[in-house]
Amino acid sequence: MRFLQEVQVGDITTLGSHTFTAEAIKSFAGRYDPQPFHLDEEAAARSLFKKLCASGWHTAVVWMRLMVDHQKREAEARRARGEAVPTNGAGAGFRDLQWLRPVYVGDTISYTAEILEVRPLKSRPGWGLISTRAMGTNQDGEAVISFVSTAIFQWAPEPTGTA
Repeated sequence: MRFLQEVQVGDITTLGSHTFTAEAIKSFAGRYDPQPFHLDEEAAARSLFKKLCASGWHTAVVWMRLMVDHQKREAEARRARGEAVPTNGAGAGFRDLQWLRPVYVGDTISYTAEILEVRPLKSRPGWGLISTRAMGTNQDGEAVISFVSTAIFQWAPEPTGTA
């Protein structure tokens, strides 16, 4: 995790990749999005998608998991260097969600986050908003998911050392 003033518009963070398996696609769909083309190969073959594909929500939650894991690694690295670690802020919403292409069994999606906006909150001193373009791209370089996520982040405290 970083403090608000440590990020700049245009910064891109590579979060990692995830390969979607038939078992994981069906498991997620069975719990959260039980549409036939996410649950059954034969039903999927008769659908618009022509084969089993992941729920769009599944592709979105993988981005979130990789983002949280990335933030944990950043926090651990800061602690190891003896640096202050920001308090995790809350999500403030998302917009412009687009599922651009289906994600099929065996697809490996690489996820990134690009900073779009950084601004302090007048109503909450010491905090601000960061808007991020979340992206997922398959192994062929094709975008499969895109959305804008906004979260509240902490402003770094003023140094308290003496001269």
